[in-house]
Amino acid sequence: MTSGEQALIGRSRPAPPLDARRFHAYHGPRKGQGGLRALIAIPVYNEEKHLERVLAEVVKYSPEVLAVNDGSTDRSAEILDAHPFVEVHHHDTNEGYGQSLIDAFHIAACRNFDWIVTLDADEQHDPAAIRVFLDEAAHGDADVLSGSRYLPQSLRETPVPEERRAINVLITEILNRVTPHRLTDAFCGFKAYRVAALARLNLTETGYAMPLQFWIQAARAGLRVREIPITLVYVDPSRHFRGGLDDPRRRLRLYLDVLDRELVAWAAEKGACAGVA
Repeated sequence: MTSGEQALIGRSRPAPPLDARRFHAYHGPRKGQGGLRALIAIPVYNEEKHLERVLAEVVKYSPEVLAVNDGSTDRSAEILDAHPFVEVHHHDTNEGYGQSLIDAFHIAACRNFDWIVTLDADEQHDPAAIRVFLDEAAHGDADVLSGSRYLPQSLRETPVPEERRAINVLITEILNRVTPHRLTDAFCGFKAYRVAALARLNLTETGYAMPLQFWIQAARAGLRVREIPITLVYVDPSRHFRGGLDDPRRRLRLYLDVLDRELVAWAAEKGACAGVA
């Protein structure tokens, strides 16, 4: 285990074992495109409507697929446990979108993967683009490849809910102002991360605001970020945010609070004081 992986483990919860309900013999990561060892990770919460179709597509593009079931109360756990080619890490209760990703990052580090690709389980992300992410990762010029639904080359199949787009635009503008990143889409969950680079971060935000903590810490750590175009699809524009965050004002306040906290920590490291709120 490298020092970077040890550092990540030291800042995380104990390494989760293969879940007792879903054990597959593990022989180490297999090399994929460009000789890269990549884990495909899918956070899941109450996705029974979409999950079987998503899994059927994802396994076409990688033999290494991990689903993090975040305490689903529908049939999602049953669907995952029945799948022969998907490893499942179960949360007994709902711990949050951010914690699901943090656990996936931790598992990828413990198992010596080079890259981890994350995508959502609600059919907003086309699994065929996994190959594009891995091809781009093989170029070696980035630590983070972030999907964007708003680059000129991005295909737009459905309209974006107005309040979600407005918050995305505002947060993206703030990030571009306070970091070296030049983003067009701050909230896309379709990403590829170099696992060794993640070891330089201390991600603790368990909910929807984790991407904001990630962006500031990535800038603070000097990670190389590049966007790639993906297709914009909103299968269910009426989907709800948990924790009372359907109110866009509350959601924006949460995002700004997390950004402010991370920026203050970054400024304190440089002997200054700053914030956005």
